Amino acid sequence: MTDIIITEFMDEAAVDTLRAEFDTHYDPALVDRPEALREMVPSARALVVRNRTQVRDALLGAAVKLECVGRLGVGLDNIDVDACSERGIAVYPATGANDLAVAEYVISNAFNLLRDAYLYGGQVTAGEWPRSVLIGRELSGKVMGLVGFGAIAREVATRAQALGMSVIAYDPFLPADHPAWQAVGRRSLEALVGEADVVSLHTPLTAETRHMVDAALLAAMKPGGILINAARGGVVDEVALCDALRAGRLAGAALDVFEEEPLSATVGRKFEGIRNLVLTPHIAGVTAESNVRVSRVTAETVLKHLRGK
Repeated sequence: MTDIIITEFMDEAAVDTLRAEFDTHYDPALVDRPEALREMVPSARALVVRNRTQVRDALLGAAVKLECVGRLGVGLDNIDVDACSERGIAVYPATGANDLAVAEYVISNAFNLLRDAYLYGGQVTAGEWPRSVLIGRELSGKVMGLVGFGAIAREVATRAQALGMSVIAYDPFLPADHPAWQAVGRRSLEALVGEADVVSLHTPLTAETRHMVDAALLAAMKPGGILINAARGGVVDEVALCDALRAGRLAGAALDVFEEEPLSATVGRKFEGIRNLVLTPHIAGVTAESNVRVSRVTAETVLKHLRGK
């Protein structure tokens, strides 16, 4: 009987740590076979997932022995936390383990989109030499605006300030007297998007934040501004963003997360032909180093739970 089921990719060393104590089934493709997962889950005491496995009623109803869910990451929108709580199932995100990876993703895309020249490789290899139109801009002296000012956003702030940027943030849940505000300007959301050269999103997806970045907010952004979303896809109205980019109201955008993941060919079509748009498949928090950290933290937490500690 399987004690632990791992449905998405995990560092092999961490998998071996789990296998050393409990019967562990590791299949990183199991996420794409939900029926097979439901057939297997009745014997499981622990489930380890990333962001694609849907831990909801259909699966929880079959998981009669499930004690805990280990999340290889921090977002919990694919896990029905309330339903787990009602069933006495603990949910353990790997808080903090991938903060650095996401922060570096944000900074690297700010570099790429402000400088712009990095997106012209095809033209250069084709013999074009468009130097006069690829002057670009520097990060130093610009304003980084952070929507949400939790742990990851603070890592972004530290790196942005080291590069000579000033940093402002919007976070209605962080008290005004919190020490984190000492070196960062506190703004309303509307004031932030009008002032920031780079807007980076760091908010969970809730009923209140869904499509928070809509056509009106995009229109209020500073001319030539850049938007980076490595938080959750539903926070941004993707159609409105594409319209803003095509109209030239924004200088560029980077999306690591989407309303539908993976993108279907039909949904993905709306992004076609937008040159100043970077699209990545939900990998901002996944580097070789962060994968080791996230996997180790998750394995340790699951083991402690199953040991009764």
